[in-house]
Amino acid sequence: MVLSDGDIVEHLKQGKIRITPEPDYDKALSSCSVDFRLSNTFMVFEHSRFSFIDPRSPVSIAESMRKIIVADNEPFMMHPGDFVLASTVETLELPDDLVGRLEGRSSLARLGIIVHSTAALFEPGWVGTATMELGNLGRIAVALYPGMRICSFHFEKLTSPAQVPYRLKPGNKYAGQTLPGPSKLTLEVE
Repeated sequence: MVLSDGDIVEHLKQGKIRITPEPDYDKALSSCSVDFRLSNTFMVFEHSRFSFIDPRSPVSIAESMRKIIVADNEPFMMHPGDFVLASTVETLELPDDLVGRLEGRSSLARLGIIVHSTAALFEPGWVGTATMELGNLGRIAVALYPGMRICSFHFEKLTSPAQVPYRLKPGNKYAGQTLPGPSKLTLEVE
């Protein structure tokens, strides 16, 4: 069951869902979702310095990226074929009986901007900012501005609360994140 706009507001008022800073309902609230804004921090791959990334090497992953901080009112240019990590301004905290789903905005998709490659599910008990995998599938550069509405979240009710919410899951890799960061695939024990 997907929460409606009224249910989202009620969950926010009761503190079941926490979004910090609190959204401007007039701009951010839709009939079944709430928009989040783009932060000013981006992680870009240094493809001119590295010919490949080794997912088993934390050094390879960390060194292949660099952080870019964009000033307010300045654009971050997404060129055709670009892939970057970015995060939301807002921090999201979910209860143990709700799932959050991040979706890209249609208005940006129509410009060729994808907002997430595969990481759209935010498990019950999630806390932190959302890291998005931004890509430009178009043939022309697109300017993205810190503070612009970049994605939306909708929320789905579980049949019962999760027995092990994400924030308590042993080995969770991204709970509490505040900035976009590189993959932590090397922390997985196979």
